[in-house]
Amino acid sequence: MNPGTPTAPRTVTVRVPAKVNAQLGVGPVRADGFHDLANVFLAVGLYDTVTVTPADTLRVTCAGPDSAQVPLDRTNLAARAAELLAARHGVTPDVHIHIDKDIPVAGGMAGGSADGAGALLACDSLWGTNATRAELLDICAELGSDVPFSLVGGAALGTGRGERLAPLEVGGTFHWVFAVADGGLSTPAVYREFDRLTPDATVPEASPALLEALRTGDAKALAGALTNDLQAAALSLRPSLADTLAAGTAAGALAALVSGSGPTTAFLCADADAARAVASALTTSGTCRTARVASSPAPGATVLPA
Repeated sequence: MNPGTPTAPRTVTVRVPAKVNAQLGVGPVRADGFHDLANVFLAVGLYDTVTVTPADTLRVTCAGPDSAQVPLDRTNLAARAAELLAARHGVTPDVHIHIDKDIPVAGGMAGGSADGAGALLACDSLWGTNATRAELLDICAELGSDVPFSLVGGAALGTGRGERLAPLEVGGTFHWVFAVADGGLSTPAVYREFDRLTPDATVPEASPALLEALRTGDAKALAGALTNDLQAAALSLRPSLADTLAAGTAAGALAALVSGSGPTTAFLCADADAARAVASALTTSGTCRTARVASSPAPGATVLPA
């Protein structure tokens, strides 16, 4: 089915979540330039929405916080997703992709990956390509290491470079605060700093204690098991993040860590009231630009009703 045929929907909107890494175990750099990971993903309730409509040519627009930092050319993962799906199914990728941003940009929460997964699912629905889940995940893996999880959501263990997913059981709701920093951090730069700081890195494994805390829904146990092997590298490149981590901990968070490659910092809280209190304290601390409250797990990329 081609865009614009009488039976095709004229607009498709997909909502897609941010993520936090409850564990980001990082191994040594591989021959292909990637790192082996033990990446425990949790989708959290901060969302971008991606809307696609037929157009004369492929174009991307974006609105929302820090949208000026989002590339609008073919390097955007949303545009690349449309091109890859179109190439597989003989469709011309002439769509207007509009991204409404609410996930922090360049913040270690997979906002760009989310937009790629959202655009892929939206184009599949718009064009009626009826791609299988396996095909969609294969395209996601081609787009980037975090993109498959953006499609799937929930909770999962990512191995390989993070693209091979195994779903995880979660026995409750976890409450988070995300402190958004000014400016971004380059993920490749953070990995290079990790390589410099950790010359003896070994292939990581998922933490049994962390997986059990997720399964039982035990926030205190999860707080004691959260780890991010990239945190030291992110703090080396952005030392001021230590002040943000300290402010959130002082405000009552159960645990604090850098989210992914940063510079967003994540704070696990005992409940929704505690999360609101921590967010308020962080907002007034002067150590971050803003603080957002969200819970996990959250659903993956979802087509919204027309």
